[in-house]
Amino acid sequence: MKLINPLLIIRILSTILLIETIAYLFCLPVVLIYKESPTPFLLSALITTIFSAACYFVSRNADSEKFSNRDGFLAVTISWIIFSLLGTLPYLISNTIPSFIDAFFESTSGFSTTGSSILKNVEILPYSILFWRSLTHWIGGIGMIVILIIVLPSIKATGYQLFSLESSITEKFHPKTKAIVFRILFIYLGLTLAEILLLRLGDMNLFDSICHSFGTVATGSFSTKNNSLEYYSSYSQYVVMIFMFLAGTSQVIYYYIVKLNFKKIRQNEELWFYIAVSLIAGTIATVILHVNSARTFEESFREGFFQVISIITCTGYTSTDYLVWPGAAILLIFLLMFSGASTGSTGGGIRMARHLIVLKNFKNIFVKLNHPKSVSFIKLNGKSVSEDTNISILSFVVLYLFIFVLGTVIIVITGVDPVTASSSAATCMAGIGPGLGTVGPSSNFANIPEVSKVVLSLLMILGRLEIITVFAIFTRTFWKL
Repeated sequence: MKLINPLLIIRILSTILLIETIAYLFCLPVVLIYKESPTPFLLSALITTIFSAACYFVSRNADSEKFSNRDGFLAVTISWIIFSLLGTLPYLISNTIPSFIDAFFESTSGFSTTGSSILKNVEILPYSILFWRSLTHWIGGIGMIVILIIVLPSIKATGYQLFSLESSITEKFHPKTKAIVFRILFIYLGLTLAEILLLRLGDMNLFDSICHSFGTVATGSFSTKNNSLEYYSSYSQYVVMIFMFLAGTSQVIYYYIVKLNFKKIRQNEELWFYIAVSLIAGTIATVILHVNSARTFEESFREGFFQVISIITCTGYTSTDYLVWPGAAILLIFLLMFSGASTGSTGGGIRMARHLIVLKNFKNIFVKLNHPKSVSFIKLNGKSVSEDTNISILSFVVLYLFIFVLGTVIIVITGVDPVTASSSAATCMAGIGPGLGTVGPSSNFANIPEVSKVVLSLLMILGRLEIITVFAIFTRTFWKL
């Protein structure tokens, strides 16, 4: 019995490389429209095709019947790393980002839907490169693994076996996976097209509408403007705000909407918790801004709710420089970096369901203090959460915070100030984008030491794969029969 099936993993890599090749070719219409050089994308496509063909040739006899969880863990982790590595090609070939470390940071930030950038002036970039940056968000948002399930029906893995590694949906889908994934892609595409249309009705041109919709629906924050959404009208900001919130909502909810199963939606505690946190935090930010500044109520409301929703959903778009906000509001922004969107959404972070489980554990502790002999169970959506699941969730939260502290310490050691270091680690792990200090909304990650950029890139991948997927590979039990 083999621990892993290397040929099958190589076969999976062959397919995801083919997906990346197709992604490069999607940039060619933009090249033609704006009369730019096609070389960066044609050459990138050629290189990636060669690797894909080589992987397919080597793995053509792969036994798809023996796909295991171990194969899934390795395939998912390696896929994201290789996708990010090859995503550097358009930047390097076009010389828009000549440094490999910087290009890898930008590529990883794109595919992980983080949105942190080392670029000081995005407005001087070719349109095709701007489009590629936003497209990496869109691809990363839906997840290569979901696409992989569709294009590799020959692999006899359950859909949830792969899909759960990438997005940690708490409510398992039971019908045929392929049909479900098509529904999810349909919803994802529908949200994208709807936002493009609404933004186009405002002050954005078609190109900017497409790029910002790619970023919003994927909860990434690459913009075509240096000052992000601050450049655009309040109408555009409201549209993006609404779609950021929708993008942070679990795909499970949309699935039940399509199925007209409104009972399941009403019973979904995470949805109501997500709405409550967004409303409470947005209201607090609005009050702080209105009381402590000369902003009108509408400006306070728009800025407050926009930034709160942007941080909670891990999108990272900005409508103002929140570093000039009152101290209490800045503290609120930092704390929200640890919230996360709903499970099964394109957002990252600790996620709402885990916070809800932690709060329920606190409640149980207080109940037992008053009633020591009581027997209480933790329930989510009306169903009891098993002890193993509960421990797994609590362990995840502790591990998440430990890695945040460790990442912060490493970045501080490289010479970065503590505020910048801590917010950089938090924002990259959660896939948010801008942070505090020298990596705030009006700045970028260009001046961060190269060692720190590598660390932050790894934190992006760790956060995107929800930590456990990657860490499992390094455990002793993973390599035992």
